[in-house]
Amino acid sequence: MWRQEQQDLLKENRWPEVLDSLRPFGEGDGVADGEAPVRAGHRYLTNHAQFLDDRGAIAADLPIGSGEIESAHRYVIQIRLKIAGAWWKVENLSKMLALRVLRANRGWEDYWRGIQEKAA
Repeated sequence: MWRQEQQDLLKENRWPEVLDSLRPFGEGDGVADGEAPVRAGHRYLTNHAQFLDDRGAIAADLPIGSGEIESAHRYVIQIRLKIAGAWWKVENLSKMLALRVLRANRGWEDYWRGIQEKAA
């Protein structure tokens, strides 16, 4: 119930209230970071406050779960960059990554169709 309330607050962009609700449960300074999930959650929300717009993301029909987005680097970027024996010129890297993101976002065909239309 408490967790659901906090999730609902985040969906309404009321993250400062979530931070306030976490404070009483903080582990204190004597606890190692690895053993302090409340402190880690508080730090994450504080450090990423400028990116917290769940209300806007929901209105735009975008995913709001961070896991899906944050793990994308593994299958969009790393899978291409970590090919055995491959190497990349720095000046080409951002262009190649832009194409990988475009493909992952299912915009590949539209992009190339637009290139063909401009060339015609």
